[in-house]
Amino acid sequence: MSAETYAGLNALSEPGEFTELDRFMFESWGYLVIPNVLTAEEAQECLEAATRLHEKEGTTGWAQVGRGFETEPVLDRLIDHPAVLPKVRALYGDRFILQSAWCTKQPAFGGFGGWHQDGSGAYDFKQLGYPIPLLQLRASFLLTDQSLPRMGNMEMIPGSHRAQVPLPQDIRREKADLPIGQVICAPAGSVLLFHNAVWHRTYVHDGDYDRYTMHYIYSPPWVRFSDRFENDKDYLARTTPVRRYLAGEYERPDAPFGAGYPAAAFDDKKDN
Repeated sequence: MSAETYAGLNALSEPGEFTELDRFMFESWGYLVIPNVLTAEEAQECLEAATRLHEKEGTTGWAQVGRGFETEPVLDRLIDHPAVLPKVRALYGDRFILQSAWCTKQPAFGGFGGWHQDGSGAYDFKQLGYPIPLLQLRASFLLTDQSLPRMGNMEMIPGSHRAQVPLPQDIRREKADLPIGQVICAPAGSVLLFHNAVWHRTYVHDGDYDRYTMHYIYSPPWVRFSDRFENDKDYLARTTPVRRYLAGEYERPDAPFGAGYPAAAFDDKKDN
């Protein structure tokens, strides 16, 4: 199958505004692909930052490192990127947090990942109701080229966030192929925005280099952080008010989500 055929199957969106077509595609398939959010130079800078994070942690094999935005300014700037943030706000309203930010590395010649839905290991989101609610909205910035299959792409099962039955256990155990799996093909600098309940996996990687992706996960304000126990105070002092708000740092003068919950910090003139 050609790259053009794969690209034609993607729910393609434009940077910025969350359009009515975006909403229909997201509700129908559970994800959007936004090509060319970052320039080649910006993607390279973010790739270098991602590599530093993993080198500092000494990771091997498939690995992920959290909260890199606290030490890498180029990754901090992606938290409220104007190509993505309006879509997050359209889905959540203006009160949500950055629950986590994971920088993942798939090693050279890496194999298939396992089929899964995102969620909490402590409490399965499907227990909350049907359809599974949007509790983790993931914006994945591709930092290495994934414009062809077998480049460490994400593979999605479109519409599976609405499925009333789980993916069969034998398919999950064997990491088997599915006729309805969609391999996401997009160049470095593109963003995949998807619902936590979409079944997905990491596709095989044939390259002789490590594949990096920077994931930003947005959640309702009462969801606990998953990549940190608290925010770094030095980071909070130097970042912007919007990012500090998204990091979950704000005053709660009476009760956690009572009348004293602060107004949103967004400046629409900048974000739209």
